Amino acid sequence: MVQAALATKLFDVIHLPPADISNLVEPGDKGITSLSAAMHVVKPDFQAAILGLETLPTALVVNVFAIECLGIADELKIPKYVFVSTNAWFLATIVYTPVLDKEVEGEYADKKEPFALPGCSSIRAEDLPDPMLLRTKANYREYLKIGMEIPKADGILVNSWEELQPKTLASLRDGNLLGGVVKAPIFPVGPINSEGSSALKNELFDWLDKQPTDSVLYISFGSMGGLSLEQMLELAWGLELSQQRFIWVVRPPIEKSGSGSGPKFGNIGDDVSSYLPEGFISRTRDRGVIVPQWAPQVEILSHPSCGGFFTHCGWNSAIECITNGLPMIAWPLYAEQRMNATLLTEEMGIAVRSETLPSKGIVGREEIEKMARKIFVDEGGRQMRARVKELKLSAEKAWSNGGSSYDALAKMVKHSQKKAIAIDV
Repeated sequence: MVQAALATKLFDVIHLPPADISNLVEPGDKGITSLSAAMHVVKPDFQAAILGLETLPTALVVNVFAIECLGIADELKIPKYVFVSTNAWFLATIVYTPVLDKEVEGEYADKKEPFALPGCSSIRAEDLPDPMLLRTKANYREYLKIGMEIPKADGILVNSWEELQPKTLASLRDGNLLGGVVKAPIFPVGPINSEGSSALKNELFDWLDKQPTDSVLYISFGSMGGLSLEQMLELAWGLELSQQRFIWVVRPPIEKSGSGSGPKFGNIGDDVSSYLPEGFISRTRDRGVIVPQWAPQVEILSHPSCGGFFTHCGWNSAIECITNGLPMIAWPLYAEQRMNATLLTEEMGIAVRSETLPSKGIVGREEIEKMARKIFVDEGGRQMRARVKELKLSAEKAWSNGGSSYDALAKMVKHSQKKAIAIDV
């Protein structure tokens, strides 16, 4: 995405020195704790880089993990904004967590009743973002701090659009609901995702060109997600039983059972046969392609032959799927992906998921077969496909001239200009 931004010549990318956080976090700490520590270390360099510019910026926009840098805007006397790269339901959850922290005793994960979010869908304990699962850990403390700091921004940009999450966005603006917590204006400026290259050609795309429209299932679990060897074998058997076409990005198995993010073992190189059932590749070679390590996801999802996405439910991946009008098999692994999966399946109706959480246990081949066939064969799959096509159109309209996201970004620019004048006074 950075390279795509540079190609437009509308952006300058400033490189900061690497952050040494070895003395700031425990060896087992990762996720929000590590990211926040890194931002703490680079904050002086970031501020120096801003001061070194020929012209000071008119506003500062930071990611939620760089929330500590909002103070730089105060020192420079410029407006400050937070960009939430995931969806509005996550934003609602994180800004309401400080309220839950005062009201709820014990671990959230032990509660049987869903947690009510004013004006929004409730969230079940099993769907909570990872940092909320253990309140004694550093990750939760950092997450809680972010939830407290976001409302202090002059405005909040979120990677969603009005037509996608109208109820949640309305609550975030309503002073009697979550707007009473947030207070800052909300600017839904999604979908924000990168565009692929239509000129990309290789053997993979030669194969895709020969497949029927909406017939291929793309399978990938993101840059940090993985499967255990046992789960990988079950997935392979399920794909074979389903008789559906597929492209599967295969990485080394992870050490723990089931699915998740964690240390990998082995080095598969270009040979993945040792991680798959004997004879699987030869038996499925006419309708499936195995890609080691990495594949051009954006280009695959936008290809006419691609008809569905077996995804870890990272929000960027979900957005890429929606904007290409593709139904999903939801396979959440970590972070906020479980709530994303619930949003996609239960609220939007554009995905199917397994009864067993992939992060909790092994999902059997029969269930994987059933989900794949539902996407491509069953009536339920046709309904999901029709619904996600509607959302695709809403995304296109949102960024058209006069669309909701187009207008939201324009309003944010005007808001920052007025705020800058008020600060100067």
